[in-house]
Order: sequence, then structure tokens, then C-alpha cells
Amino acid sequence: MEFRDLGDRYILRLDPGEEIIDSLKRFCSENKIESGRVMGIGAIRQTRIGYINLESKDYIFREFIGDYELTSLMGNISIVDGDVFIHLHITATDTDFNMIGGHLDFAIVSATAEIFIDVYNERFARIFDPDTGLRKLDLKKD
Repeated sequence: MEFRDLGDRYILRLDPGEEIIDSLKRFCSENKIESGRVMGIGAIRQTRIGYINLESKDYIFREFIGDYELTSLMGNISIVDGDVFIHLHITATDTDFNMIGGHLDFAIVSATAEIFIDVYNERFARIFDPDTGLRKLDLKKD
């Protein structure tokens, strides 16, 4: 990974073989980023994405292997139990231009990933919502 610091923004380039969520979590921890917005594009060779099943309150995941164009990566950075939490959604297209998308569990870069982080000057945590089974952003001010 290489990056450029633009003050309250960062531009990152992930290289082949790097995993997106782990790379971002490590980068944010090392740079003391506790909240922000993430956007990106690139190419991936393997991913696991899912959706929340509101009845069971669990994510249903499916793994995809092959060449995929990462057409949109978006999400946020927050804190869960004192640790950086990366929450991302993804859309990607395969070699037949079929689109997949959902909540990102992991993705391995095949060629490159160009990721943009806007850092927020306030810390946002997540709190568990028993009605949905999700950890939702806690927007209350300290």
C-alpha cells in the first residue's frame, strides 16, 4: 500500500494481493483515524459479500472468485468496542458485465484499488440494536 496525506483526507493505493478491509483497518489504526468516509474503485479477484437477513438478524454471505471490476466501494469508519471498525458496501462487475453488490466482508485486490478517505473531526461509535441485530452508528454527542 502507498498513500498520500492531504490533511483531513488520504488517498491510498492498494496493490495486488492486499485485502481491502484489513488494509484499511490497519491504516486507520496506525494513523489514528476514528471516523470518516471511504470511497474507492479498482479491480478485485475474490470477494465475500452479504446482506442482512432481518428475520434471523444475521448476515447471509456469498463468496465470488474471478476477475471483477470494483465499480464502487463506499462506507464509513467508526469505533466498536474501542477498535477501528470499517463498514463498506461494494458493487462490482464480472467479465460478462453482471453486477454483484452488498455488505463487504473481504475483497482481495487483483490489479489496484484506489481508495479515498475523508477524516471527520469527531469520533463516532456503534451501538448494538437488538431489533435489527446491527451495530448502528451512535450519533449522540458526548
